Amino acid sequence: MLAITDSATLQGVVAVPVTVEANGGEKGEPRCVLVGLPDTAVKESLDRILSSLANSGYSRPRTRVTINLAPGDLRKEGVAFDLPIALCLLASTGQLPENSLQDFLIAGELALSGETRSIKGGLSMAMLAQKHGKKGVLLPATSAEEASLLGGIDVFSIGSLGEAVAFFKGEHPRIPLDSKKYQFADSPDHYEEVDFSEVKGQANVRRAVEVAVAGGHNLLMLGPPGSGKSMIAKRIPSILPKPSMEEFLDILNIHSAAGNSVLNEKKFFRRPVRSPHHTISDVGLLGGGTIPGPGEISLAHNGVLFLDELPEFKRSALEVMRQPLEDGEVTISRSAGKITLPSRFMLVAAMNPCPCGYLGDITNDCRCSMPQIQRYRSRVSGPLLDRIDIHVEAPAVRVDDLQDERVGESSADIRNRINYCRKIQAIRYEKHQVSSNANMTNKMLSKYCQIGKKEASILKRAMNELSLSARAYDKILKVSRTIADLDKSENIEMNHLLEAIQYRSLDRSLIL
Repeated sequence: MLAITDSATLQGVVAVPVTVEANGGEKGEPRCVLVGLPDTAVKESLDRILSSLANSGYSRPRTRVTINLAPGDLRKEGVAFDLPIALCLLASTGQLPENSLQDFLIAGELALSGETRSIKGGLSMAMLAQKHGKKGVLLPATSAEEASLLGGIDVFSIGSLGEAVAFFKGEHPRIPLDSKKYQFADSPDHYEEVDFSEVKGQANVRRAVEVAVAGGHNLLMLGPPGSGKSMIAKRIPSILPKPSMEEFLDILNIHSAAGNSVLNEKKFFRRPVRSPHHTISDVGLLGGGTIPGPGEISLAHNGVLFLDELPEFKRSALEVMRQPLEDGEVTISRSAGKITLPSRFMLVAAMNPCPCGYLGDITNDCRCSMPQIQRYRSRVSGPLLDRIDIHVEAPAVRVDDLQDERVGESSADIRNRINYCRKIQAIRYEKHQVSSNANMTNKMLSKYCQIGKKEASILKRAMNELSLSARAYDKILKVSRTIADLDKSENIEMNHLLEAIQYRSLDRSLIL
């Protein structure tokens, strides 16, 4: 008896369809044969499945059964095939109606007791089932909660093999999950522990951060140790705008494919903030591995990637970010396959001006020689620096500022201005595939960033005196557009342009 159902495997963050077939009643020694290019985890699934069948009260196959995972030239990996294989085995041995499995996409890991365990990529699999017109998708509880947020397709939570069998026999009520029940907390209250009101001084840096977040621009902070760079960076999440549902589903999809369920992080409806240590490898930052998967830049998609002590990162690790910063995606080619991962993030970086950190500080003497400073700064290449929209200096904080008892502007006030600015951009780019000023194309740049003759003359002078590149020219216009939006101005005025130009002052001073 032949039984067929549908499942899926992940390639990067995208689910690829896999057909699970089981043919029972064959002549030969009673055993199960698994074919279809399975990896070690899939091969081991047979031992788990047979134990879960026995512990759930079902009979093991008494004849030879061939199990095929099609297409045969696609490598299958992971534990998501446990549940569909077990159900196909039951159907092929007459313990389950054979035609009942074909209308659903099924995935899930089985424990020896027959209970299900969560898998990677539940949301991707729900998207695949919706695309192929399936009646629904059966997933373990946590994975099903993630998938239910998609909407437009019935998602059923299956707690055990017995529940799945009862479902297909009609003994279990077919009630899909209600997506509203698993909505994430739509409140920024989880940022109460940090607030911009705690930052003393650094008015220029606070302003630069506000402009960067309002337009989604990349930001570099340069200053001596203890000037508050890391403290300010830790408070950036408190002013980030909320993601749209489409953006959040992309975030959830990537984290689910990486095995880092956002559902386990207090169910907050927010953008991701990643801050890897400077010892991270190229693969850890970019993604890849034997079986290519997302790295930190993809896990920061639609959010923030904070790199503290930027020159301490390996040069090769920093250079791999050049394509993602430009294109918003990264393509990884390995022997196991080629995948493209989304990686449109806001880069926030911090660094010292020299190895000792006190170059230019009026209160401390720099102990570094010129060759040491050159070697230190050369770790940040010109092409990478060119892709950072805003450079701002964070000088040492004065004692008077530290002792000032006045409370600074709160994160809530800054966030309100940023949300208003993002609403303007959402309306402006409603018909385009971008969500912020930083992601404007060249055609959009000429339409939305027009400047007058006086402004054009000032920009030309700045380009010549600072020896800026054509990319820096575009960056200045985009930042000017954001500053104008914060100022509620339809046109880019002279003061908007001048502020944007001063954010490029470190372009050449970092490369001696």
